[in-house]
Amino acid sequence: GFPRTRGQAEALDRICELDLVISLNIPFETLKDRLSARWVHPASGRVYNMDFNPPHVRGVDDLTGEPLVQREDDKPEAVAARLRKYKDAAKPVIELYKSRGILHSFSGTETNKIWPYVYTLLSSKIPPILSDEEN
Repeated sequence: GFPRTRGQAEALDRICELDLVISLNIPFETLKDRLSARWVHPASGRVYNMDFNPPHVRGVDDLTGEPLVQREDDKPEAVAARLRKYKDAAKPVIELYKSRGILHSFSGTETNKIWPYVYTLLSSKIPPILSDEEN
């Protein structure tokens, strides 16, 4: 997400005024597992997730048949360290937007269970776009 730090939030304030901020609260273990399951095809940048979007053949890019690699920062130990660092850096950002009354938090472990609530919030804030036929 963005902004990730208080400094980024302050820089963002200088170019626009936010009226809605969404925070997704996902358990540490869920995030660690998902990020650790990510593998990439270096030449193309195609990303696979062994749980949600696995390649047809484990460890091999679907299009080229070349090997997939796991980035160093996607290995479980590195992911855990990244998440701890992010949590510490994001806390002041969360507090800032909470104090402004524009923070909306959603908790869960599955996108299909969280999304309907996020969609409802966004739908209440953003008018629908009508096609030319509907105008």
